Amino acid sequence: MRVGVLTGGGDCPGLNAVLRAVTRKGISVHQHEILGFRSGWLGPVEGLTAPLTLDRVEDILSRGGTILGSSRTNPYKVDDGITRLKATLAEHRVDALIAIGGEDTLGVAEQLTHDGVPVVGVPKTIDNDLDATDYTFGFDTAVHIATEAIDRLRTTAESHHRALVVEVMGRHAGWIALHSGLAGGANVILVPEQPFSVERVCEWVEQRFERQYAPIIVVAEGAVPEGGKELLVTGERDAFGHVRLGGVGTWLADEIAKRTGKESRAVVLGHVQRGGTPTAYDRVLATRFGLHAIDAITEGDFGKMVALRGTDIVRVPLSEATAQLKTVPLERYAEAEVLFG
Repeated sequence: MRVGVLTGGGDCPGLNAVLRAVTRKGISVHQHEILGFRSGWLGPVEGLTAPLTLDRVEDILSRGGTILGSSRTNPYKVDDGITRLKATLAEHRVDALIAIGGEDTLGVAEQLTHDGVPVVGVPKTIDNDLDATDYTFGFDTAVHIATEAIDRLRTTAESHHRALVVEVMGRHAGWIALHSGLAGGANVILVPEQPFSVERVCEWVEQRFERQYAPIIVVAEGAVPEGGKELLVTGERDAFGHVRLGGVGTWLADEIAKRTGKESRAVVLGHVQRGGTPTAYDRVLATRFGLHAIDAITEGDFGKMVALRGTDIVRVPLSEATAQLKTVPLERYAEAEVLFG
């Protein structure tokens, strides 16, 4: 078989580990040819290819990002996108595709299965918000990066007796905020799943100052105040209908300063959470996903996504994985709330 593989959506640590596993097992065990498509779904639409060989993937396990590149292209939003995609697959004699990505990339993969394209999905997102899998690779690395940042910011906050608001990624799901906030000992954690009271946040901030400590507030970019709405960097939408969120950290820091009279600063971690070397956990999980994905292709088990259930890698329908987002349960948030202030 000739197997195509692409990485779509936002980059994240561990993508190269999947490509390495798919290529090594695909070639050495199953005797497949592996053809990479560059720049996400733009690759098969435009015919942008990059053959993957054993030499090409030899030293990529520890590298962040993706050697194939990525994009937020939606072939269903491109003129004749699906026709061109199918023509590319036919031209390059590609028998099946492995799509590595999050809700948008795998949503396209799920649609393509209904349009006759054999696809297997691999779940990737730092937000950990894909349903049907316990964890996605990239999440652990993002949490480690955010936790280290919180640890570093705490010392400067204490030195200047400031409140520091740390804005982390998380459009609709607050998993990064919850885990990094707990690991970093944040005094307040704010997530998209639970609208927050600015007044209550200020009370927690003042409680912390009364004990002669500087407060750390971790807020997901998609968190909203009670009666408010998401803050946008721009109102423009990408090919999947998403706007760019951002600014809640700066807004909240200003509100804290105005209401408490305490000096406050905001730090936006942004894309630093996506970059750099993946953790050992993410390397192992991504490798296992890749090994099982190429097995699913070989067995002709298309329309599936490999997923982590407990410690096992299983296969679930793409439709199940993309039906809804996996958000933070309110009872999990309530566990952390005990530690606020």
